[in-house]
Amino acid sequence: MQLDVVNNENRKGGSVDLSDDVFGGRVNADLMWESVVRANAGERQGTHATKNRALVSGSGKKPWRQKGTGRARVGSTRTPLWRHGGTVFGPQPRGYGFKLSKKVERGALRAALAQKAQEGELVVVEALSASEIKTKAAAELLRRLGVTGKAVLVDVAVDEKLSRSVRNIPGVNFVPTARLTARDVIHAAQVVATRGALEKLQEALA
Repeated sequence: MQLDVVNNENRKGGSVDLSDDVFGGRVNADLMWESVVRANAGERQGTHATKNRALVSGSGKKPWRQKGTGRARVGSTRTPLWRHGGTVFGPQPRGYGFKLSKKVERGALRAALAQKAQEGELVVVEALSASEIKTKAAAELLRRLGVTGKAVLVDVAVDEKLSRSVRNIPGVNFVPTARLTARDVIHAAQVVATRGALEKLQEALA
């Protein structure tokens, strides 16, 4: 598979060969799903909490004697059976994150990139850089490249000026190849990557 490489003016300046092993294989939706679920789970705060009978306010004194009153026996006003009592098996602070093997993560990213390449949503550019920090100039650059809506920009090393320029554009992220995930690719309508970034990804995912 070959893709055209364009400059910042969207003019063709060459082409790049894509490995069929990385970009031409079957799109494994199962791996992509697992990677997205892991990424979403890792971002959950997990700060929910309820008070059990040890934490709820109230006296620990026995309300009345065990026998002779005709009422049911009870040992504390904080019992879960009473109003204002503790909660039984309520949610407690916890972490929802879990890990996937590197093989699964690489497979998910490979499948996500293959899907974008096969659907024509992968744009290859010579370089991603800016001469000044200006959101208007960054938006104009994306417009010339035909990028609209959600997009992820990928380079070997993130250009600081361009990164600060696009962060105010809704739905646009700029990430280095080392931190690119399958979720970044899936959530983007288009992927804009430099020639160097594609070569780096092919080398890592082959």
